[in-house]
Amino acid sequence: MNITTTGLFLCLLAFIVTTLVYPFVLSYAQKKGIVDNPNARKLQRVPVPVMGGVAVFLGILISVLVSNIQINDLTIWVGFVCMVIMLVIGAIDDIRDIPATLRFIIETALVYGMIVVADIGIDSLHGLWNVWEIPTSISLPLSIIAGVGVINATNLIDGVDGYASGYGIMSCSLFAVLAFFVGDVVMGRLALVFVGSLVPFFLHNVFGLKSKMFIGDSGTLMMGTVMALFVFSILSKNSDCCVLEQKGLGLVPFTVAVMSIPVFDTLRVMGARIVRGTSPFHPDKTHLHHLFIEMGFSHIGTTLSILLLDFLIVAIWFILWLLGASIDVQFYIVLGLSLFTTFGFYRFMRIQQNRGPKDEDGYPMGTKIWRFFCFLGDKSHLERIGMWSFMRKLMDWDWK
Repeated sequence: MNITTTGLFLCLLAFIVTTLVYPFVLSYAQKKGIVDNPNARKLQRVPVPVMGGVAVFLGILISVLVSNIQINDLTIWVGFVCMVIMLVIGAIDDIRDIPATLRFIIETALVYGMIVVADIGIDSLHGLWNVWEIPTSISLPLSIIAGVGVINATNLIDGVDGYASGYGIMSCSLFAVLAFFVGDVVMGRLALVFVGSLVPFFLHNVFGLKSKMFIGDSGTLMMGTVMALFVFSILSKNSDCCVLEQKGLGLVPFTVAVMSIPVFDTLRVMGARIVRGTSPFHPDKTHLHHLFIEMGFSHIGTTLSILLLDFLIVAIWFILWLLGASIDVQFYIVLGLSLFTTFGFYRFMRIQQNRGPKDEDGYPMGTKIWRFFCFLGDKSHLERIGMWSFMRKLMDWDWK
């Protein structure tokens, strides 16, 4: 089998394994009471099992073991060990909260170990601002900051059904396409394995009622770790993707585009918390997905809207490259779009929400723009269509 066919086989294997182990993990979480309880800042109204990350991990584990029969690569095993560590840390955090400071220290140490042992990191800008190689004194702290930032950004998007897993599916698919295009078999297969493992969870998380599980910190921290690994692999000076520099493809703009909304939304939220004098890790309801929920979007409507925005940024970057835009121009436009879809859009819509005519109690009803988005939100409730009921029965194994 060629590298693409083998990658698709491993993707299918991961899908099958996760599908088969999912009900057993769900049953265990229910029996042991490992659930996420509702509170003032959470959107669910009932306790929901929170071991989805374990089901995803088991699908990855079997597929990685099969893959390693053909490939014995240090990077993939370093990444795998780091994923296991973050899975365990996240599982502990799901059961009993770990202090944010302690978790931050663990994440920093883990990213440092990944960089040193696997000898990867952000040590090149690949032509951005005509910079090709970054000295270790700069690249090491830059890589640690970026790696920890990516892990936390991925962790913080787990707020509505399907968002974290949907983003994982989309981003890993994009990373896989790039990897196979340049012949990076190891990263390409790992990305497809993640896609295959996340799809069954996504379906249960979105459509399931009795079979619903949250991916939990165990899943998002594990997913964030592999995202950091992909970013390091792409932006390393020894990356297989370096061959694309001669064709004017900006690797830094590409990675920023893929990670745009999670990273920039996290920067916005944490920056606002610091300005208010609270801890940047203090949870609240000011993320972009909370805005969509307030406008009346369903969970799946919120997820699809945000993923579409992120994918559009990637698509615009790709068009810019095809049109021959320089790497610097690619980066500036991607950066501008990322700021607009997070900082700009969020602030603009909050202003629209607090203006316009007032109701009987004197509260603003929002401008026409706000009410238009509320209209779109109402139309996003796909659970009203017949296909939703079919998918729910399929996910819950409830054929009466």
